[in-house]
Amino acid sequence: MLKKINISATSKTPEVSLNPDGLIQIRGRSLSGEVDELPQEVENWLDKYLLDPCDVTLIEINLEYIGGFKTGYYVEMVRKVKKVLALSKKLVVTWYYEEGDEDILERGECFSLYLDLPFNFIEIKDSSL
Repeated sequence: MLKKINISATSKTPEVSLNPDGLIQIRGRSLSGEVDELPQEVENWLDKYLLDPCDVTLIEINLEYIGGFKTGYYVEMVRKVKKVLALSKKLVVTWYYEEGDEDILERGECFSLYLDLPFNFIEIKDSSL
């Protein structure tokens, strides 16, 4: 049985929550020193989830800061989960950004184009949401 995993945020990496009910969340700050590849724990969980994914998988990304160009972690996670589409399942990616934060919005738009996957972009007024 697949269990929920919650990887706590650090001063340089965001919180990652992987829920077998189909909700994947990434929240917090991402500084340039982060690792570009998925941690083995996340990789293993995603592999198991993809064996029998929910009918709808939701990915929520709410990053208040992305430093440098080290974004491979997030791209790889979404690319891997995108495989649910080949299984005739639905994938919804929501990218949250703070009001007026054009940099984060543009980064999300780039991810969406690069992954050839539509994202829902939601502007928030308070980053603590």
